[in-house]
Amino acid sequence: MNEGWLSELSAWLSLHPGWLALALFMTAFVESLAIAGVIVPGVAILFAFAALAGKTGMPIAEALAWAGLGAIAGDVLSFAIGRKLQGRLDAVWPFSRYPYLIAKGESFFLRHGGKSVVIGRFVGPVRPVIPLVAGTLSMPWRRFLTFNIFSAIGWAPVYILPGFLVGSALASEIKPPAHFYPVMGISLAVVALVYLLIIQFQLRLTDGGRLYHWLEGKMAGYDATHRFWRLYTNHRPARAGEFPLASLIMAVGALGLLIIWGQLATQTDVLSPFDEQALLWFQQLRQPLFDGPAITATLLGDTPVLLAGAALACLTLAFRGYYAAALHITGAAVLTFALVWLAKSTLGVVRPDTVVSPPGSGAFPSGHSTGITVFTLLLASFVAAESKPGKRWQVYTLCSLPLIPVALSRLYLGVHWFTDAVGGILLGLAITGMVRASYSRYDRTHLTSEVFTLLAAGVWLAFTIGYMVVNWPDAEASFRPL
Repeated sequence: MNEGWLSELSAWLSLHPGWLALALFMTAFVESLAIAGVIVPGVAILFAFAALAGKTGMPIAEALAWAGLGAIAGDVLSFAIGRKLQGRLDAVWPFSRYPYLIAKGESFFLRHGGKSVVIGRFVGPVRPVIPLVAGTLSMPWRRFLTFNIFSAIGWAPVYILPGFLVGSALASEIKPPAHFYPVMGISLAVVALVYLLIIQFQLRLTDGGRLYHWLEGKMAGYDATHRFWRLYTNHRPARAGEFPLASLIMAVGALGLLIIWGQLATQTDVLSPFDEQALLWFQQLRQPLFDGPAITATLLGDTPVLLAGAALACLTLAFRGYYAAALHITGAAVLTFALVWLAKSTLGVVRPDTVVSPPGSGAFPSGHSTGITVFTLLLASFVAAESKPGKRWQVYTLCSLPLIPVALSRLYLGVHWFTDAVGGILLGLAITGMVRASYSRYDRTHLTSEVFTLLAAGVWLAFTIGYMVVNWPDAEASFRPL
């Protein structure tokens, strides 16, 4: 498939936009199909068609739905082929021409199990063969469909939104604010540097790092500190003696930074000029095209959505007998709500006056930033605890990504200062570190994911979508700029 062919097809689709839905479906279908995804440059074609969808005014929900359905259908057909060809995959064309790719897919599946259907959807080299391999290795249909559908819900925005936003931007002739590209470049570099530093520091603080063993030796030299170290070490057989040093350092460090940051933000004018400039920059960035994603992100951080997720997690864990984990999640939710309310009420920082109906509570710290930080990182901590120490940073990185758009949405919509968002993230880190360190004393059994976990995730997803649909009109009206 050459570029001329794609250009001609794109030009034809621009004249016949009614076929765009089918084009998105078929491209996602072929890109997900066994082996065909290796040959067809599906990512490039999806980007082009998504950009065309944004340029022609196709609703984003429709574009995401058609692409997601195509990906699901492609994986289902690949899985069915794998079930049909069990034991004969290396003898049937065209699969016999790619023995190395099939072997790599089998190794990946055997290493990650059912999770490979989710992970593999985003990993290029093995993506086109994971459903096929899952079928040949007799993965149950119900389990595969569950992983397939949920992963497609996350896959569609990742592959469709970039192109759609580019196409919409070209159609609306957006004029970015002053110094847009330098600001974006520096911001992305700073975020990447922060992630890198935290990951490196976390690796040194796990059982196996030099700093960990040095501190363990120091703590063992005194009776009181040795008892403290032993009290909070993990009691699970597979992780016996592992002290939650990373969680404690995160809690203490984030709390210290929060105190300093809070003093500068609320008791002095040192950061006020930066707050004003950041608010002005986001006001200049405000465009109808970006309002939808920003409102979606901010609704994701609303208290009912986060509390629903916490409640379902507690019920699921308690039903399966993990009472300590359920109590710690409950404690994290109560502590987050109480501390945010106390800080807002005590400090009484006034919010920016930029939207029709801003929230009535104080500005510092951002409750949305705090809540989403606790929600995502506590989830990451439970998932990472079941992973190897060297792999945990990957879980934390992936799970923490939603907190960035939620925090930025509050700045974009003009209901928080920059210092509020940073303060909320620091408070969330402190709470998460304290809760996770406390839970280490009671972590005695392996947490497994079963059908109840997937069911709870599905209920939460349905609740979140319903909440967004119901509250969308009010959110649009409230966040309309003055």
